[in-house]
Amino acid sequence: GQTNLKSPQDIQVYAVNTNFTLRWNYTGNDTNVTFSAEYRWFEDSETNEVEWKELPGCQNVTSMECDFSSAITKYYDTHHVRIRAERKEEVSPWSSIFEMIPYFTAQIGPPGIELQSTNGVIKIKVSPPEANQVRKMWIADLRFKYNLVIWENSSNAEFRSQSIFPTHVIDDLAPDTTYCLKVQATLPLDFQEGLFSPIHCVKTTRKVNDLLCATNVSVLALNMKFHLHWNTQYKQHVSYNVQYLIGYLKKLHDDYSIKWLNIPGCENITDTQCNFSSIITTTSGFYYLRVQAMNEYNKSCLSNEVKVDPLITNEIGPPGVKVDISDVLLHIQISPPGGSEGEVMTDHYDLSYRVLYWKNSSNNEEEIKMKEIKQTIGTVSNLTPSTLYCVKVQAFSEVYNKSSRYSKEECIRTPGDKVLPLIILATFVTALFAVLLVATPLTFVLYQAYNKIKYVFFPSCQPPLNIEGFGGQLFSSPYLSTTEEPIENCSIIETIITEEVNQIDFKDYKHSKQSSRDSGNYSNDDNTSGSKASEEMLDKEIV
Repeated sequence: GQTNLKSPQDIQVYAVNTNFTLRWNYTGNDTNVTFSAEYRWFEDSETNEVEWKELPGCQNVTSMECDFSSAITKYYDTHHVRIRAERKEEVSPWSSIFEMIPYFTAQIGPPGIELQSTNGVIKIKVSPPEANQVRKMWIADLRFKYNLVIWENSSNAEFRSQSIFPTHVIDDLAPDTTYCLKVQATLPLDFQEGLFSPIHCVKTTRKVNDLLCATNVSVLALNMKFHLHWNTQYKQHVSYNVQYLIGYLKKLHDDYSIKWLNIPGCENITDTQCNFSSIITTTSGFYYLRVQAMNEYNKSCLSNEVKVDPLITNEIGPPGVKVDISDVLLHIQISPPGGSEGEVMTDHYDLSYRVLYWKNSSNNEEEIKMKEIKQTIGTVSNLTPSTLYCVKVQAFSEVYNKSSRYSKEECIRTPGDKVLPLIILATFVTALFAVLLVATPLTFVLYQAYNKIKYVFFPSCQPPLNIEGFGGQLFSSPYLSTTEEPIENCSIIETIITEEVNQIDFKDYKHSKQSSRDSGNYSNDDNTSGSKASEEMLDKEIV
């Protein structure tokens, strides 16, 4: 069981796409030594139950490497590889085990490149690393991103890098100049970078200056309203078609030149601007726009393309502001940019607001204060009475690093100090209470005096008519003494008949008076006393 053969060392696997090569070192001085390798693969961690198998392509090889690509079919499973030296019947111990997962061990191969130089630009077409291969490690070609490195073929060349699509146009090149370039494929989500393609060189041509073509094509976008503007150098009649291409089509390796569409409302127009907001149906993708100019002879020319990434290209407009004052607070109500469609801006940009407020006075050194809020309603406290406050607001998005212009200033004056009015009101109420306190008893006294005077001088009750007319004397008041009239000395003939008659008349009178008193016509006690006085005087006359 003893052997003089040493085990191979420094086992490594080099993989590009689906091509796998096993390499190793051997430090022994033995001759006629060959090498054989074994492998095993498994889906879980139970490695002891998996048997070793001979590695195809790596049996009895004499060099320090072998190709075992045909043995790897499970690109996401764990593989173990080991190797030993052999000489006739003599074998060395197995080397240490090399563990790998093919997908993460393999390197992305170089992409294919096709170049065309025309009209001052270079058109490049890139094919994926495993194009036209049956076995593929990278099955999702759309996940590839391509990096281009280009430079002038000169002694002091400056390298320029940029991301490109599978079909791309490289402009801004000097005419009649040789440029060299190479392209690399990457998988950013897997943090994998591939090998660069072989270097290709091509010479540019001179660009034909066609006056018919639209120039200076640019996009102006505010609050998700998109407008395309361009200039023209053509002096004769010309019409324009504005065309767009959905951005993801450029990620495909297919020819997208036939997939450009005309924008509704921007066909056969003569203006040098176009509102293309209607085609922006999603903010997660991007678009490409170009202008096709046509003259009266149906000759056409296409402008340069412009890229529109809606949320990046769009600018945030100033918000609307309204201010109001309560007793102790300044209320600020903010309308999102875009007016009635402001919710679109708020939802996409997660807007916040920067509020500036200050006292608008002749003192230019008044401090401008700022507060940031997320809501569209804000308040400011600690206000100074009878002061003009001004406010302006700016909308901004931290996510997109964008901000609007400030809104127009809105000013409002705070109410005056309420201490003095309260003092005046308290003084007035106190004075009114004092007046009422004095006037009430005085009014009561005057009213009682008035009633007494009226009762004495202007009684409301008059003597009965039968008393007023008796004896021919009128009584104006029962308490005032009447002037005595001259009494004639008369002789009274006392006869029985006269006396009886008088007694009968007197009784009749008293009976009549008693009846009047019972009837309630003179129920007042004061009137009763007056009637008694009249009765006494009547008795005297009868006597």
